[in-house]
Amino acid sequence: MQALPLSDGQTLDLLKGRGSGIAEEISNVVRVFISSTFTDMSTERDALLDKAYSELQAFCQTLGLVFEVVDMRWGVRDAIAVDHMTIELCLREIQSCQRVSVGPIFTALIGNRYGYRPIPRVIEEQEFELLLSKLSADESATQLLKDWFWKDENSVPPAYILQPITTHLPHYSDTRPESRPQHQHDVATWWSTETKLSRLLRAAAVQAEKEGEFSREQRHRFFKSVTEWEIEQGLLASQQSNACVHLFLRELPDLSGSVSQKSSSQFIDIKEDGCVDTEAQELLSSLKMKISSNDSIKLNVHTVQLSKGAIDPCNKTHAQYLQTLCEQFISEMKQQILRRDQKNRAEEKWAWLLQEVSHHMALSASKCAVFCGRADLLNSICETVKEQDSGHHAPLVVFGPSGIGKTSMMCKLSQEVRRTLGEDSVLVLRLLGTSPMSSEIHSVLKSVCFQICSAYGFNHPTLQTINAYEDLVRFFHSTLAAASQKKAGSLVLILDSLDQLSPADGAHRLHWLPKECPQGVHIIVSTLGDGNPILKVLLGGIQNPDSYFAVGQLSLQQGEQVIRTYMAAAGRSLTPAQHSLILSSFNQCGHPFLLKLALDAASQWASYTPLPELQGATSTKEAVSQLYERLEKQHGRVLVTHALGFIVSSRSGLTEAELRDVLSVDDEVLADIYQYWPPPNSSMIRLPPLLWTRLRYDLGEYLVERQVDGNKVLALYHRQFIEMVQERYLSAEQKSRRHHVLADFFKGMWSQGARKPICLPSLKTSLNADRKVASQPLWFTDNVANLRKLRELPFHLLHAGRRDELKHNVIGNMDWLVCKTQACGIRSVIEDLCMCAEHIDCPEVRLVRDAFLLFKPTVDFIEGQMDSCLLYTELLARLHFFADSYSLIGSLCSQCSDFLSTSPNPTFIPLSGFFQPPGGPLKTTLTGFNKGITVLELCSQSRLLLVGAEDGRMIVWNVNDTEVIHTLTGHTAEVQCVRVIGKGTRCVSGSYDQTLRVWSLVTGKQLHCIEEGPRGPQNCALLHVEEERGIIYSGTGAQLNAWQLETGSLLFCINSESAVFTVIPGGDEPGIALAEGGLLTLWDRGTGRLGMTSKLCDLGRAVPTCTLPLRTHRRLAAGFSDGSVLLISTDGRFDAQKVASSISFLVVSEDETVLCAGHGKSVAVFQLDPSAMERCFVNDLEHEDTVLTAAVGTTQGVLITGSKNEAIRVWSLSSGALLDSFSGMGVSVTALVLVEDTLISASRHAYYLKLWRLHYDPRNKTTAPVPACSLLTAVSHHGEYVYFLKPGDRKKVIVWDYLQGSSVDTIDCSAEVCCLEVAQLKKLLFCGVRSGTVLVYPLEFRHDAMCIPPPEPLQKVCSIGLSKLEDRLAVAYEDTILVFDFNPGKDYPVIPGPIHKLAAPQHTVSSIAVLSDCSLLCGLENGEVSFLKDSNAVPLQAHSSQITCIAISNQEIHALVGSQDSIQRLWNLKLGLLDHEMKYKSFFFEGILCAMFSQDDQYVYTGSHDRSIKVWHTGNGSLLAVQYVYTSVPRIVATSEGFIAVSHLGYIIKERFISPKRIRAQYNPLQNSRDQYTVTSRERAALPLPRAPAQQGKSSKPTLKRSQSCAVL
Repeated sequence: MQALPLSDGQTLDLLKGRGSGIAEEISNVVRVFISSTFTDMSTERDALLDKAYSELQAFCQTLGLVFEVVDMRWGVRDAIAVDHMTIELCLREIQSCQRVSVGPIFTALIGNRYGYRPIPRVIEEQEFELLLSKLSADESATQLLKDWFWKDENSVPPAYILQPITTHLPHYSDTRPESRPQHQHDVATWWSTETKLSRLLRAAAVQAEKEGEFSREQRHRFFKSVTEWEIEQGLLASQQSNACVHLFLRELPDLSGSVSQKSSSQFIDIKEDGCVDTEAQELLSSLKMKISSNDSIKLNVHTVQLSKGAIDPCNKTHAQYLQTLCEQFISEMKQQILRRDQKNRAEEKWAWLLQEVSHHMALSASKCAVFCGRADLLNSICETVKEQDSGHHAPLVVFGPSGIGKTSMMCKLSQEVRRTLGEDSVLVLRLLGTSPMSSEIHSVLKSVCFQICSAYGFNHPTLQTINAYEDLVRFFHSTLAAASQKKAGSLVLILDSLDQLSPADGAHRLHWLPKECPQGVHIIVSTLGDGNPILKVLLGGIQNPDSYFAVGQLSLQQGEQVIRTYMAAAGRSLTPAQHSLILSSFNQCGHPFLLKLALDAASQWASYTPLPELQGATSTKEAVSQLYERLEKQHGRVLVTHALGFIVSSRSGLTEAELRDVLSVDDEVLADIYQYWPPPNSSMIRLPPLLWTRLRYDLGEYLVERQVDGNKVLALYHRQFIEMVQERYLSAEQKSRRHHVLADFFKGMWSQGARKPICLPSLKTSLNADRKVASQPLWFTDNVANLRKLRELPFHLLHAGRRDELKHNVIGNMDWLVCKTQACGIRSVIEDLCMCAEHIDCPEVRLVRDAFLLFKPTVDFIEGQMDSCLLYTELLARLHFFADSYSLIGSLCSQCSDFLSTSPNPTFIPLSGFFQPPGGPLKTTLTGFNKGITVLELCSQSRLLLVGAEDGRMIVWNVNDTEVIHTLTGHTAEVQCVRVIGKGTRCVSGSYDQTLRVWSLVTGKQLHCIEEGPRGPQNCALLHVEEERGIIYSGTGAQLNAWQLETGSLLFCINSESAVFTVIPGGDEPGIALAEGGLLTLWDRGTGRLGMTSKLCDLGRAVPTCTLPLRTHRRLAAGFSDGSVLLISTDGRFDAQKVASSISFLVVSEDETVLCAGHGKSVAVFQLDPSAMERCFVNDLEHEDTVLTAAVGTTQGVLITGSKNEAIRVWSLSSGALLDSFSGMGVSVTALVLVEDTLISASRHAYYLKLWRLHYDPRNKTTAPVPACSLLTAVSHHGEYVYFLKPGDRKKVIVWDYLQGSSVDTIDCSAEVCCLEVAQLKKLLFCGVRSGTVLVYPLEFRHDAMCIPPPEPLQKVCSIGLSKLEDRLAVAYEDTILVFDFNPGKDYPVIPGPIHKLAAPQHTVSSIAVLSDCSLLCGLENGEVSFLKDSNAVPLQAHSSQITCIAISNQEIHALVGSQDSIQRLWNLKLGLLDHEMKYKSFFFEGILCAMFSQDDQYVYTGSHDRSIKVWHTGNGSLLAVQYVYTSVPRIVATSEGFIAVSHLGYIIKERFISPKRIRAQYNPLQNSRDQYTVTSRERAALPLPRAPAQQGKSSKPTLKRSQSCAVL
């Protein structure tokens, strides 16, 4: 991605950390405020709620938007609130809509009623006293005003405040039945009092205007209705920012004539005497004129006649009016939403970054405005930063207890550091957990990288880098290095509150945080103090004590300064008594957070508030508790309990719309709200929006927004708020009930018109009402998933104890699993399944989890959107083994099969299990390399695994969580050896690039590089580090070099033509050099001087093949080419053992009690003690092929061996018995490491690691696959029997019963078998052997062998071919080809002598095919192809490498020729012409192993070196489908519905293949692939064949999609 084009200086300043925030907020919310009067528009509001909102909600969901309506009138009895805050809250809500809505903002429903005209709640001192002066003649009037308006000296400037109604009328809000008389009296009194107050203030305002002391607008404040206030606020936004405003005007003609009817009075303003309020009507007319004069607003006018004094939805005319209103509302809203959404999408490319940076800068500026104190700490940190600016250094850590003021201090530090380093420095600030993109480390790193790149002009990370977390971490580190190298001003990255990060992606393990900063780059982080796990991790990685700064308590003097600064910024003051109360409370604790809580509360205190009513807390916990008590008193305990309980019980917070919906389906909340009056509509019931708005307003900044799944969710910012909610509101029973409600909501149980019964006990009634909550489908559209449901539902079903629903709706639901994998990534699915497996003891859940773990490496390698068919195929092929054992697994398999069967594209449908099954030994696969793995080095102390590869790359993994710690890049050739030193803090690596490199494992940086000579053989290469002396010993061929560890300077060098050098770690013993015949030479480890030379024993000309120093025994184990194993002391003493062949490797247990020596196909095991070496077992442990590596676990009591034929075996150390065998490595096993119960295997021929469990549930052990399946494999009886060569003995053929998982016979062929073929129809097995004989075994009578003798002279059998009708047999020898036919026999066919004899081509035949007319197609090792017919040889176009297979179609019209190169050719045998040349270039491998035509000859199935099965269309040569099967496929047999294949891992692949008659043009068979293919076809008349994505004609356009799944194995 290219650098951000910045021309705006202000924007660049923001990205460099200057300024205080300028960006507009980005949102995916459509929030519309509905304004109307209380009574006259209730029917219209109900109609919109019933008919319009749900449709708009669904429409927004399809765009990935959230639709919210703010109707502050709905569900509320009247406009009067006890505290007179309603109008302020309404205006705040309109401002909120203006700030966040991406479309419509404001809609007004205007009728014939002007509406409620409130008394101003706050009147400034001068203004109020002026009004009083106008009423001075009326003493009772002034006294009444003084009784209700009290002067607040704490306001700056002072103001008069209208007192809550209950101040003088305590029963006004007391709606208990027993208080009804007092309540009714107080209500009537207030109505009278309010009328008097309004009349007095308006009269005084009119008088003040007449006398020129009030402006018209000042006077109008006392006359204005709530509706006009709202419309003005909404219209103001429209005029200033082209916001979306909609007005609907309803005219009721002749309404004044029907005022006498009581039912009509709700539609017009009425005075106390029942007459029309002409003043209000005039104000309404003025308002309508103002609206109509605004050309930017569309006014929808409706004229309606009342029916019986009402708007009746049952009246046909009225119903039509309401329908039209809803349709207009929906239409205009959709237009505005689409228009604004398109505009926002076009502008949001960089806006998200500016908004994120702006948020943190603005929040920091607000905190700095009230910051004071801590000068010494700030100066100390700044001085440290200044000193470190010119060199490498560790990050700085600020820590302290919760509430001590770390965040404010970090904000102030951001300002001070800039002053210290200069204005050209770049500041990147993140107050973690305070913004949508600062809660998860993945999004934090993304925004940080983009900001740094933008500030310095670097290219931004690519989309692939952004999506892959580990790649993003690497990019982050490289970006810091690039900023250092550019030297364009220092870079300062400040990350406050690491503990506020979500633990997702291992954020709390801090592997993403560099432990060393380059020159000119500074990282400053803050976290909780003692006992905090994050601080413990930091102390382990950053060990310099000068990097840590503790934040302590504020002094009393600093506290006083904070109080003054805070109150001044808030425009408030305190009385001396109030000031003393706050200071006294702070003095007992000293925590700034406690002081903040106290000041937040104190900012609401008036000067007249009685001191006894004020609370002073002595701890933060007490202050939070007092806050919740105040909220309960103001808003009701039930609403507060449930609202906060839902937020804290959610998995990751709730959006505001979700919270309102959840509260609306909570019967306890609604029953508490509707105690004294019924809901406005008996068929619909919801939480009145006003109630939540008031609570949210009082929670203030303690309710924060965070980004989750692209949505802004509500959460409590400070930990102590969450803990208090858990303690106060979430007992075990309460928590379960909250999860139940949340689970119902996210399941969508009460959406889409579903009615939920509710009992309202206080009203003695029950309702069956629609809750009007959002629907919860899995997909809103084909491309927009319901991310919120995907995240929340599993969590709530689990914690609500609804496990059957969890299994049915989530774990056992393929629609769910596929949707979440595609929308959230496979890691998210695995997190869910791990969470479920942790709480549910169920083998089915664990199997599904393990299946996804096995599949994850494949998905991680796929670029772009994964084809859903891949997931269905993978799960079916892995879980099919257990389909009959577990009902949930069986259901998943059925769902997979049903889905694949209805696929509109060419599709493979597994009919058996043939991928590595879950629940068994294989845990997962780790990737990250491009070439084979050469080194595994485990540091048990630091739990680090270092892996080196052929391409020079090294990756450091944490073995506890298999997380990448570092990627070490520097070597340019194969890494040969690695040694970890410094208790896991450093390592030294040697490579064939002739360098030694010293690395810091704390920082991941190279410390220095040492140039050395060419290295020797791997098993004898020496790399040892003497930490006490600071020396590195490295052996390069016959030369030993000693290097100074810290500087890399050469200390000495020893040369020898044949010696192998080694050092016993620790101690003062001299070094040892071993040479041919057991010649021992000692050398001084400090100087390199050679010492005593002696001959150990008579070893003849045997040379040392491997050495292994033993630290505990102070001896050297050495293996020799004659099979000798010696245990040597530096004094010349030794113990010796002898095995049958040359020693290939030595391995010792960690406690040095067991020594293993690999030789040929065996491993000898020895017991070690200080004085002797004894064999553990009489017989060595044997494999069928060469043993290449081993690992010993004395704690586990096992020895594990790996061999050339891919087998891994687990042996008992006590008895030598074979305990288990693992298959699935896919290549020879060259390295093993054992970490507790986990085995890690690697190979020089594979770019992945496999992790295996030593202990697993034996119930998950599936039928054993075919062991050691080679390229010479045959299959019969529909895959029930497999024939293959016995590993290690090519003279024997094993007959394997696949259903039983065991061998049923062994056929001794007396000579090495070169070819295997099965005649499926005639049920014959053909074995061509090196002696030239072809042995023929009837499958039903295997002991009745027939023999086809070789021609003279004796020649080996090179290839065997059978005609499709199995009436001809062709045998290719070195220089002869014989053709036979078949004669019927009694029990089986017999084969007479050859009917044709031909001279073989000059080069060896590698593949042969025969037709029924005895024509032959021969493929040669040099790539040539010949068509032999009637003694005529016609050469066909040659390949560039050996021909590996020739497949003939069933009608013998076509032949497919495949080779080891990337080209396959489809020949028309009747015409002798090439129909298609298919060139397939895999990301890693080329060439095919086998091919077979489908029974109807429409398709060709091929098994390739790239470990895939492909299907090609015979008619046009196009590629139809590719299936990655994790291993090579040496044999394919066609069936009536697909094929049977044998995989190299030994599994029988049974699949059905389906393809539609017409393939969609947009279908791409390489969607999940990195591979490329082209098809070149001969010119010919168009054929009536299905269209396919590959072009016909000269050549098709190469498909550039590349499969990362191909790179997994």
